[in-house]
Amino acid sequence: MTRLDRLLLCIPRLRRIVLDREAFAAHSARLQRELNESLERERALRQELADATREAVMHSAAQSVSEKMRADWDARARTEGRYFIATGNQAWTDEAFFASGAENVRQHVLTDLENICRGMDPKQMRVVEIGCGAGRLTRALAEIFGEVHAVDVSPEMIELARAGLAGERNVHLYVNNGEDLSVLPGGAYHFAFSFIVFQHVPEKAIVEGYLREAHRVLAAGGLFKFQVEGGGGRGHGDTWNGVSFTEGELVEMAGRCGFEVRYTEGAGTQYFWVWAFREPLTRALQYVIEEGPI
Repeated sequence: MTRLDRLLLCIPRLRRIVLDREAFAAHSARLQRELNESLERERALRQELADATREAVMHSAAQSVSEKMRADWDARARTEGRYFIATGNQAWTDEAFFASGAENVRQHVLTDLENICRGMDPKQMRVVEIGCGAGRLTRALAEIFGEVHAVDVSPEMIELARAGLAGERNVHLYVNNGEDLSVLPGGAYHFAFSFIVFQHVPEKAIVEGYLREAHRVLAAGGLFKFQVEGGGGRGHGDTWNGVSFTEGELVEMAGRCGFEVRYTEGAGTQYFWVWAFREPLTRALQYVIEEGPI
């Protein structure tokens, strides 16, 4: 048999070997792709686990602060609740307590109805009070607005408010979790207000959370008017001497939450006031809604 014959006889086997090698290469490539996909899934899962762990730690920390806030304010409510709400008097009578709230509402709400109502009838407005305590301001707010939805972290304070505001049909009181406004019923609110509350909050992240939540529940163009400590020198982790803000960091924080800060007053003092407006719909979108397509 010639050498050529031998080569020809070997061709089928060589072809098989070549085909097997190509199949092996394809199989190896498929296995590599599957390995890469598996490694990518593992990386994504590890990242998801890390994110979830970080969120759980942050939530746990926030939750522990909220629990401390609740425990401390419950204890204050059980002793001299009205004094801790307004320290100007050691022994408040009902009349004097609510009169002091009415005076604060006159100073900070009634003199500012142009910004607050923006042409709306106050009796048609739903408003949110953050940190209502024993209802010192709530009664006066209810005399102005159609609905007042007031939240507080302390169940004991809310019980004091229920007792003091019995018969106020347009007042709705809620115990919240000290972190957000998820306890509120749905629908848009037209004004949010907070006074002598955030100056007792021990973590800036909690105040920012309330800003974000106020933005969520407010109607377009709605105002969140609130007071914080701006004087400095207050501590962290204390539910009486809460955090302090500079004007710059407060404006930046409000911007992160979607607000436009149009006015401030009292920066650098204990009574640092902020007017944060939820940005209205764009002019073009307003035109589409009100007049029809452009």
